[in-house]
Amino acid sequence: MSPNKKNIQNLFYIFITAHLILWTLIPSLTNNNLPLDTIEALAWGSNFDWGFNKHPPVSAFFTEIFYQIFGSQDWAYYFLSQIFVVIAFVVVFKFAEGLLKNKTLSLISVLLLEGIYFYNFTTPEFNVNVCQLPFWALCVYYSWKLFDKQEVTFKDCFWLGVFSAIGFLSKYLFIYLLITIDLLFFYIIFIKKYKKFDFKYLISVEVFIVLLVPHLIWLTNNDYITITYGLARTGLENSSLLDHIIYPLIFLGKQTGILIPFFIMSFLLVQKFKFKISLKDKKLLFLIFINLVPIGLMFLTSILTGSKIRTMWMTPFYLFFGVLIVYVFQAQINLKKLNRFISAFLILFIFSPFAYAYISINETDKRTDYNGATVAFIVESEWKDYTDTNIVSIVGDEWLGGNLVYHLKSRPKWYDTSKNTLSLKGGFILVNHPKVNCNASFEPILKSIKFVAYDIEHCFVMYRNLK
Repeated sequence: MSPNKKNIQNLFYIFITAHLILWTLIPSLTNNNLPLDTIEALAWGSNFDWGFNKHPPVSAFFTEIFYQIFGSQDWAYYFLSQIFVVIAFVVVFKFAEGLLKNKTLSLISVLLLEGIYFYNFTTPEFNVNVCQLPFWALCVYYSWKLFDKQEVTFKDCFWLGVFSAIGFLSKYLFIYLLITIDLLFFYIIFIKKYKKFDFKYLISVEVFIVLLVPHLIWLTNNDYITITYGLARTGLENSSLLDHIIYPLIFLGKQTGILIPFFIMSFLLVQKFKFKISLKDKKLLFLIFINLVPIGLMFLTSILTGSKIRTMWMTPFYLFFGVLIVYVFQAQINLKKLNRFISAFLILFIFSPFAYAYISINETDKRTDYNGATVAFIVESEWKDYTDTNIVSIVGDEWLGGNLVYHLKSRPKWYDTSKNTLSLKGGFILVNHPKVNCNASFEPILKSIKFVAYDIEHCFVMYRNLK
């Protein structure tokens, strides 16, 4: 490795380290409470299962691992989120390095991602969208290895199956990448164009299916609740004919707006926008498929179903946009004249966390301003005035209940509102539960439990079992 390549490698490590530290530190210092989705994942993780009412299990799995290590320290979950982002950056860099054969261009491919707010401003909230990032990147990486190699290896097929399954178990929308790579690209390019097929490819499919079996069993036993929740979020049930036009246009408008800083950075990078597209270029074909086809499928979904595509759902879809731009315009990139591009990158790299901090400090009605630790302390103090038993269960709302699960020293397990509280043993709290009328005086609602205390403001009702 030449000294120049070593310098580029070091610059990349400096960048990802600075990104990780900055985006862990800023929300840790400026937020009073963890964001909604992170608290939800922590609630689910306290009573881990192969699926939950809103999402499949992987995001809860990782937050629970961190809880077992760090407990209720907010910085740890911002750190967790940045680990996922940084791993995705590393994989994109390695992918670009193999594709472009140039470390400087590979570094630029990653730096361009700082122009997309999915990879900076929204990353402090660890959720299913952030959780997909490394697995999305790894699926693309291993798919390219299989396509590019002369020899197909068991190891590459195995890991593609593993990362595909973990990505899908992070969020079902991962299926858009899998359809693109494993169905459309595989069929059109591997079989139709290059007449290339190896039965080892089926290893990834087999591994994928085997790893999904526990979740599929859970899904069947729980009336496919996760799927029905996802469909409800699209507004599909109430869609009208006009929605088939309006929502796709809104989708395109939002995606264009999100990419404006990215386009500005690209404009400052490329000297002249001249390019040729050759369908014989297998690298370009692969980049088009992994970048444009999944977005096209989302757009097509909105047109055909009239469903609303939420902006944050697109978080992993742009991971390889930088590689695409650099590959297409590499002949027009003057590596000796990068000052404008570097200046734009530094402005965005510094501005984004400061903008986040400003909003976090000056806006006081956000979820991250909720005093979860204080509320949990008051609840625990009131509980101990009545009984020496621990709070072992929280039933109800994920946000209010999840904050109790996260902050209470006893680390109670969370259950959704379908839980039969008669089956619970020990002390438990109903939180914003449909059986509780927060506007009326509280009365014991179950025969086998004793009323302990209540909090009308937060709709908490504390109970302990007599048995």
